[in-house]
Amino acid sequence: MHALPILKADALSFSYFPPPAPLLFDQLSIKLLPGVTLVSGDESSGKTTLLRLLAGALPVAGSNANLQINGISLTENRPAYLQQVAWFDPRDAALDQHTAWQIFKDFPANHPGFDANALQAHIQGLSLTPHLDKALYMMSSGTRRKVLMAAVLASGAAVTLLDQPFMALDRPSIDYLLQVLQHASRSPDRAWVLADYEAPEDVTLAGVVTLGG
Repeated sequence: MHALPILKADALSFSYFPPPAPLLFDQLSIKLLPGVTLVSGDESSGKTTLLRLLAGALPVAGSNANLQINGISLTENRPAYLQQVAWFDPRDAALDQHTAWQIFKDFPANHPGFDANALQAHIQGLSLTPHLDKALYMMSSGTRRKVLMAAVLASGAAVTLLDQPFMALDRPSIDYLLQVLQHASRSPDRAWVLADYEAPEDVTLAGVVTLGG
């Protein structure tokens, strides 16, 4: 029996520049199955941009474009769609003044499936306990990414988007994240999207989306 897609994206088009500049994506269609999907490609191929489109953070061009998670359309029911997708942008300065605890406290408001027990496991696994009362601007880039990642991993969202999640991480944190992803690869009802240059070690993939090829 074949698994049904968690997310379906049809006819996605996008460009950062007005016409006649070429489109970064032109009528791109993908289906994300349960488990872990790798989005790969060279520099500037659009990996981060695709994740931002799937997260609803960028406008999609094209009259036929459509994004759905479990049948819920971004254009028809944006609030419900956004509750089903979790992602982090480590470059976003909007949370700089927030402590890790504040971020963890606020995250469940937008994600009804948030798992507090999973969050505690991620705090331990990513060695975040000494940093919980620090504001993001006080943290190293690696610790900052781990705080945001812990919240996203615990979201319980149907679609979890991870943009180069191993960047700036220490080896124990990399090993822990690989364990999380291998467990996620067996998920029957959640899709995890990993954007990176190469496949993660020893993680079974449900699919691969190659950009710029």
